[in-house]
Amino acid sequence: MQKYSALSLLRNAFTGNANWSPAWRSPEPKPHYDTIIIGGGGHGLATAYYLAKNHGITDVAVLEKGWIGGGNTGRNTTIVRSDYLLEENSRFYHFSLGLWEGLTEELGFNVMFSQRGTVTLAHSEGQLNQLARLANAMLLRGIEAELLTREEVLREIPVLNGSRETRWPIAGAFRQPRAGTARHDSVVWGYARAADSLGVDIVQGCEVTGMLIDKGRIRGVETGRGTITASKVAMVVAGHTSPVAALAGLRLPVETHLLQAMVTEPVKPVLDTVVMSMAFDGYVSQTNKGEILMGAELDMYPSFSQRGNLPRIEEIARYTLTMFPAFSRLRLMRTWAGVNDMTMDGSPLIGLTPVDGLYINGGWCYGGFKTIPGSGWAFADTLANERPHELVEPYALDRFSSGRTINENGHGPLPQHH
Repeated sequence: MQKYSALSLLRNAFTGNANWSPAWRSPEPKPHYDTIIIGGGGHGLATAYYLAKNHGITDVAVLEKGWIGGGNTGRNTTIVRSDYLLEENSRFYHFSLGLWEGLTEELGFNVMFSQRGTVTLAHSEGQLNQLARLANAMLLRGIEAELLTREEVLREIPVLNGSRETRWPIAGAFRQPRAGTARHDSVVWGYARAADSLGVDIVQGCEVTGMLIDKGRIRGVETGRGTITASKVAMVVAGHTSPVAALAGLRLPVETHLLQAMVTEPVKPVLDTVVMSMAFDGYVSQTNKGEILMGAELDMYPSFSQRGNLPRIEEIARYTLTMFPAFSRLRLMRTWAGVNDMTMDGSPLIGLTPVDGLYINGGWCYGGFKTIPGSGWAFADTLANERPHELVEPYALDRFSSGRTINENGHGPLPQHH
């Protein structure tokens, strides 16, 4: 990895970084590839990397309509966890968590994975029973999980509102110690750099505008930079899965909604874990820069706009201040919205499509960032062997027609109103 001194960083700042070496190439697209991956976000780049590393398939193009890191990967709240009840979800998400733990060494690039743990607050005896059920299921599968009493929660997170008279008094909590956060930009940069070093072409500013389909088989894509043919095409376009699939004549069981988040001005460390609540699907953490990061439920209308609305921002602030009254003195610095493809059961779509040679990886709902390594690993195996890997086999597109849905309330479907 190239290293820079403080003096070098200062000098390059005044020259617009003109002397820095690019982290990956900017090739012109070739007329043909073995595999085209549409989408240069975390999942697409991870898929390309594992295709090259695990399967020796390097004749691969990642086509990104914008720039690397400019989509949903750069618009999330970076939480990594595997606290799932259903066996299919638990197995897949925990496999991904294991890859996160070695990802910096794997890529030779610091993804800033911080295992600070997640704490999910319960506000009633019923919610505590739900969390106990989850913890027991995880423990039976060998996944670390802990239940905390009210007193333990307030001792470990003293900045929380401990009043019994608050709107949502704390009854206890669930903790996953191995969970945490990572740096979203570093993840895509690390995968892009590693995939490029193995021979993958990463083509930015190359929007796919059409699909070439002949006799039920994909033959390539039309782009703003010309026609590119391929033996296989994979759609990995979080937030825009439906319109890209429509280019191939596919209609998906997906609604696209906005999920907003925001950060305050930076302050000294006061919160060393990720705090979530069962009362309003909210979450609060502190970034490495000291900002208080917060988010909650979806904006409840379909949109691709990448910008949210003021009522939801006010609601997130109200939720946060109920839990952390001390944060009321902080100034809000910026807000943003990610574009979430919400499937009808809250679980992703991974695998084959009715078009021969066309594959899908999307519909991630709330869970996309945390599964980047596992998704890329298993999806690359699916592409290389032309059949679903056992980890992602349950997420096949045809589960909706066969009734094999994977519905885990609170982890993906449209949230219920409280």
